[in-house]
Amino acid sequence: MTTYRDMHLNGERHLGVPAAQTFDGRSLRPQAQRIKTLIDATGAQTLLDYGSGKGQQYDPKPIEIPGQGRWDSVIDYWGVDEVVCFDPAYPPYSEMPAGKFDGVISTDVLEHCPEDDVAWIVGEIFSFATKFVFATIACYPARKRLPNGENAHCTIRPIQWWDEIFRAAAASHPGIVWEARILTRSVDEPPRLVDERIGS
Repeated sequence: MTTYRDMHLNGERHLGVPAAQTFDGRSLRPQAQRIKTLIDATGAQTLLDYGSGKGQQYDPKPIEIPGQGRWDSVIDYWGVDEVVCFDPAYPPYSEMPAGKFDGVISTDVLEHCPEDDVAWIVGEIFSFATKFVFATIACYPARKRLPNGENAHCTIRPIQWWDEIFRAAAASHPGIVWEARILTRSVDEPPRLVDERIGS
């Protein structure tokens, strides 16, 4: 946790990324349409972003969805009443949320968690949800490095492993719709991003 607090304050030194652009929430926007589908299907109005980083993904910034239109922000696009940010490494959002939320989102988070902690973290994510859980997980090395030089993606596991983790958590929380997108790199030259879905 101390490592990630340091990066929030000082940025990513290996690549020279300034603090304001380190864990700024940019991984959410490519998933906005998939999350909107879950919101519409479940009628969700309150959301928790678990591992939100700096939460800049919710700042007023226009979003355009081809064939659908343009909105002033991702919150406007989703049409929800509330989005709460939680990130234990970023003091403005480090307090554990209270209560439950219709949906819980976690994008580009779980691969940063030590393997021994992943199962309880996924269980905790499910415990906050009453309607749906959505996650993305990168299963390849990150460009970012931690201050100690280690790769920021410390848990790189195959899709089957993640499927077992999510299904075990879902079994303890019946009735929660869930979807996880597992992102891998192809062996092509240049490598392509491969996006595979697991879910209920």
